[in-house]
Amino acid sequence: DWTVLFDDPQEEFVGFDQLSTSVKITRYRKVKAKGKEHFQLVFNLTPFYPNGGGQVGDQGTIEVNGNSVRIFDTVKENNLIIHKATKLPEDLQATFQAQVDIEKRSSTQLNHTATHLLHFALRSVLGDHVEQKGSLVHPEYLRFDFSHFSKMTDEELELVEQSVNDMIRANQGLNEHRNMPISEAKAAGAMMLFGEKYGDVVRMIEFGDSKELCGGTHVQATGEIGLFKITGESAIAAGIRRIEALTGRAAYDYVNGFIEEMNTIKQKLKNPQDVQKAVSDLLEQQSAMQKELDQFKKEKAGNLKGELLGKVQTVNGVQMLAEIVDLGPAQVKDLAFQLKNELPDLFAVLGSKNGDKALLTCVVAESLVKEKGLHAGDVVRELAKEIKGGGGGQPFFATAGGKDPNGLEAAIKKAANFVS
Repeated sequence: DWTVLFDDPQEEFVGFDQLSTSVKITRYRKVKAKGKEHFQLVFNLTPFYPNGGGQVGDQGTIEVNGNSVRIFDTVKENNLIIHKATKLPEDLQATFQAQVDIEKRSSTQLNHTATHLLHFALRSVLGDHVEQKGSLVHPEYLRFDFSHFSKMTDEELELVEQSVNDMIRANQGLNEHRNMPISEAKAAGAMMLFGEKYGDVVRMIEFGDSKELCGGTHVQATGEIGLFKITGESAIAAGIRRIEALTGRAAYDYVNGFIEEMNTIKQKLKNPQDVQKAVSDLLEQQSAMQKELDQFKKEKAGNLKGELLGKVQTVNGVQMLAEIVDLGPAQVKDLAFQLKNELPDLFAVLGSKNGDKALLTCVVAESLVKEKGLHAGDVVRELAKEIKGGGGGQPFFATAGGKDPNGLEAAIKKAANFVS
């Protein structure tokens, strides 16, 4: 399915040393995926790093005579480095200047080197049982999966983050070993991924005491990373944890965002010297006010109970009450059971508003359940139609909610039908 422009036995990758170089297209093809078409190009040599080892593929352009074609992704397939473009160049036979997106490559390198430092720090803090189980190295963030038997504590996360930043500040230089016999890499103590197949010759990346076999791109010295900040730690499978983190400008913006948020909180609290104490005092005041409010509602419900007892009517031998009350859900329930305890043959339906929602609460005396066949769940299911909702419950107690408080009056009037 390839259109071959000329045979080239080997496509050379020069992206470790060059981000821009002259290239020629050796073959191309049109591909349709998810309803969209794009073109895949193969060059005689390339500075574009293909997706692999957790690192995303490079983006960039190829250009000739002012005409530019964007490369939106680079992947590897059957040992071919494939460059994805939305269109073909006008002159396929031309010699193009290939240019990797420097900003994206640079940000990706910060994150890739940071995963190596993170791996080393995790093993130092948690133990040698830690092994890499996966990673994603993206220009904007990094993700690192590793074996560990429990959730990391705040103290462990702080130690790991501090260790990585110590290595960054030490500005450890890159020591790259290309075409290294695997026996020498093993002897040097290089980390190798479990289950990964390696050839006789490998590439070892070394930053200080961190040594890993790796085919990705890296910074020249750890100081380029600037700052490392962990943003999350979670479980993704049994015995597998995941750390998410930021580096460089992204980490700076993340930390700065917290500082700005803290400054906003301080301003709202009228700039106290001790922000933590001010927040604690505020929470204590809120708690005290909530207790006062709860007591007020309780007293209000107690007063309301007397009023409602005076409104109870006897219908066909049943003590019936159907009213709308101005109480919260918890207070309505409490009131309903108080009324039920006061009256041995009570059938009561109480309507109330909860924000912009409607609530119906029904209690039925045990004697009425046995003798009249009344069922609180059936009652609220029927009445809930008036408030555009639904509900249910036990024969003695049930509730229903709905989205139309305007239907409460109709529901309360309809309640009498169950005993008339």
